[in-house]
Amino acid sequence: MEQRVSLITLGVHDLARSRAFYEALGWHGDEVEETVFFQAGGLAIVLWGRAKLAADAGIMDVHPSDGFGGVTLAHNVRSAAEVDDVIAAALGAGATVTRAPAETFYGGYAGYFADPDGHLWEIAYNPGFPLAADGTITIPEFGQP
Repeated sequence: MEQRVSLITLGVHDLARSRAFYEALGWHGDEVEETVFFQAGGLAIVLWGRAKLAADAGIMDVHPSDGFGGVTLAHNVRSAAEVDDVIAAALGAGATVTRAPAETFYGGYAGYFADPDGHLWEIAYNPGFPLAADGTITIPEFGQP
């Protein structure tokens, strides 16, 4: 298996509400057969009905209430000020801020918000993970001389 991710699909309760939320953040989505696709750099974020996603995966949605599912999405930015700007935009679009932006243990600055379905996003400035002009991240070689 190649080391890459192509799509991240978020199961949502109300497709129109979730699409409106992400579009309020400045994203552009295309809807095809009750599924909304957002190009996000070299991969795509997909919104699909939660029950349909569970059925497609062959599982029962036994925990349909919102809550922490052990996964967060991260959006790295180029400055601490940009963290504040993105968190403020998300709040204005209807997000719930779960952790206000603050300095981090790794010398950066980050905060978290939850989208209308409870999916967590970390917005982070990490000076150790430089971003290219196109927004791609470069993970340093840890422990290399």
